[in-house]
Parts: sequence; C-alpha cells; structure tokens
Amino acid sequence: MSRHTLSVLVEDKPGVLTRVASLFARRAFNINSLAVGPTEVPGISRMTVVVDADGDLIEQVTKQLNKLINVIKIVELTSESSVQRDHILVKVRADAATRLQVTQAADLFRAAVVDVSTDSLVIEATGTPEKLAALLSVLEPFGIREIVQSGTLAVGRGSRSMSDRALRSA
Repeated sequence: MSRHTLSVLVEDKPGVLTRVASLFARRAFNINSLAVGPTEVPGISRMTVVVDADGDLIEQVTKQLNKLINVIKIVELTSESSVQRDHILVKVRADAATRLQVTQAADLFRAAVVDVSTDSLVIEATGTPEKLAALLSVLEPFGIREIVQSGTLAVGRGSRSMSDRALRSA
C-alpha cells in the first residue's frame, strides 16, 4: 500500500464531511489525516484526505467520491506536484533549568515557542511528518505533556488554482 493525498473541493454545506468520511469507512479505509476548511471561493471548502491504499482501490474511491452530490472536484496530489505540510503544538516540561535547552531545540527545527508557563512551554512547528517526528524525538527526553497535530495540508505547485479549474468546468 502507498500513501495518497486527495484534495477534494466540496460545497460548504452541513453533512458533506460525514458523507465523505462515511464513503471511506464503508470501503474499510483508515483515514490517516483529514483537514477541512474554507477556500478562497465563498461557499466552497477544501478537504485534504490522506489514506494508505493500493492504486486500484484509490481510483475506485475517487470515482465514488465524484458521484456524491456536493463534491465539485477531486485531485490526487503527489509530493512532487504539491507542497504538503503538517502543523503541531507540543506542550513540553521546561523548568528554569531546562527552558533554554528546550528553546534551543525548538529553534533548530524553526519551531516557535507560543506559550510559556512556570513548568512548561508550548511549541508550534510546521513541516513534513518526518521533520515533526524528529522534533518530537528531540523533545521527548524533556517530557512531552501533550501533543495536538493537524492533518496534512496540501496545495498544488504552480500558478494554477484547483478551484479556478473546477468553477470553469462546472
């Protein structure tokens, strides 16, 4: 099985997310990552769905997604043809003795300290899953208290917009 990133333009209406997620569940696909948000076009949202599947199965799911009423367009984004990033917030133990070390570790990964308390720091980082895993492994010895991670966000490279093409063909 290989990892596939699907960018799905949908109408911004109640129940669309449920219908899309249900389609994957009915096919016994585990969604590794799901990010949803509005686009530059009012009334249209973009879902970025990351799943592990064989090529034939992902093609079947894509065809079935296209049949859903509120789905406007689906594009599979490869790592070569797109920019893909994950986002993470990590709460790390950091007392006065270790705060500088934790901050320096965050700096190495171009992460930002976004909250400071007497016994912890919250670090925000963006990058590939591999980069974020490496950051977590560096922070682990200090004591990770909490992790919150987004799904993958992806956008195609170049000047063309997925929503421009979808709206012209609709």
